[in-house]
Amino acid sequence: MPSTHPPRRVAIYAGSFDPPTNGHLDVVRSASRLVDHLVLAVGVHPGKTPLFGTEERLAMLHEVCGPVAKEEGATLEAVTFDDLVVNAARRSNATLLIRGLRDGTDLDYEMQMAGMNGTLAPDIQTVFLPASPLVRPITATLVRQIAKMGGDVAAFVPPLVLARLKAKFSAAS
Repeated sequence: MPSTHPPRRVAIYAGSFDPPTNGHLDVVRSASRLVDHLVLAVGVHPGKTPLFGTEERLAMLHEVCGPVAKEEGATLEAVTFDDLVVNAARRSNATLLIRGLRDGTDLDYEMQMAGMNGTLAPDIQTVFLPASPLVRPITATLVRQIAKMGGDVAAFVPPLVLARLKAKFSAAS
């Protein structure tokens, strides 16, 4: 007898999330409207030294993005990966790879990545979500740079992330 339950739609949204920004939150909100379960995958690369450790980023993602996903009707999980994103997607049973787009430069790069990922994993579809106008200029790199130089990043990150950034940089000085 066939199941009466529709299959769960699972998507993965990968990034460094160092730190999670309002731009990331915007993509999470949009993606959560499309799927039943959203996996946030934090890329861990041995050659990079992030501002926030892996566990800190996972905790911030759960705290900041979890309620947004729930509000939009999706469950949320945060994991790490240190290999190809398509491998992380398969481990999470994701059939959709979510990518946020801020501008044409992002589109050019993301189209290349989608092509490569599509060749590596034809069963995983890339979905592009345009950033809302207010968050288009936000990048985690710029947030880190501004915060490090003592600038106010309150407009670019959720309050919890702002508090962690302030704590991080006050401890460093």
